[in-house]
Amino acid sequence: MRRIRFTISYDGSAYFGWQIQPGLTTVQATLEGVLSRIEGAPVKIHGSGRTDAGVHALAQVAACDLRNPIPPANLQRALNRLLPRDIRILEVADVEPHFHPRYHAIAKTYRYRIHRQPVCPPFDRLYVWQHPYPLDEARMEAAASCFEGTHGFRAFTATDPRYTPGADMHRSIFRSHLARQGDLLVYEVRGSGFLKHMVRNLCGALVELGCGNLTEADLQQMLHTGTRHTGIRTLPSQGLFLVNVEYPDVLPVQPPSSPMLDDPPPHQE
Repeated sequence: MRRIRFTISYDGSAYFGWQIQPGLTTVQATLEGVLSRIEGAPVKIHGSGRTDAGVHALAQVAACDLRNPIPPANLQRALNRLLPRDIRILEVADVEPHFHPRYHAIAKTYRYRIHRQPVCPPFDRLYVWQHPYPLDEARMEAAASCFEGTHGFRAFTATDPRYTPGADMHRSIFRSHLARQGDLLVYEVRGSGFLKHMVRNLCGALVELGCGNLTEADLQQMLHTGTRHTGIRTLPSQGLFLVNVEYPDVLPVQPPSSPMLDDPPPHQE
């Protein structure tokens, strides 16, 4: 039995997120269907985390176990031949038997794109959120860095049964940056991990700040108290991209939690 690591890019527009859901088209289910054809037996593939419906990935990482001896390059070609064109396998590699795409990850980067012009090109509409209304972009850029560091992000998550009052909602943000790029306002955040809807809520809070409805002190207070300001919106999913997932050069012999691939992934963006 081999453990195979995949780097996957997908357009999330037609999918109800990464994780398998009964009766719905998901990225995981689509990949498993093709892998099972190649293996001649059921295959389970597991990602570094879940992405929600409509969220895109430039470089998601996943892994599965196979008995088929097909070389990685041939497996990549076979997958890309059989998969729909909105899912592409960028890389396939044999990895250590204990590699875990979730537990060995040390950082992830997400990007959110806001189109700032009154007319959004039709070719961009599935990959941006259009907001042509006035924003104090300089104020937003200055405030973005307040999320950096280790904080409790309860105020910036969606409701989830696992987020009990005693759950640890602390995450470390290594970089939080917002800048104008042509017609786009782009928010990019790199951290140790992310909670459900966390990136879309962080970016939504910056938009409210740019509208004049919040101050940087309000953001700091939400980080300190864990209480969400009623004005924060969760921005739409189509503007969000998982940019990459990072791993150490040398894997620990055992990941910090269970090494089993059948552990359920966290519900992230």
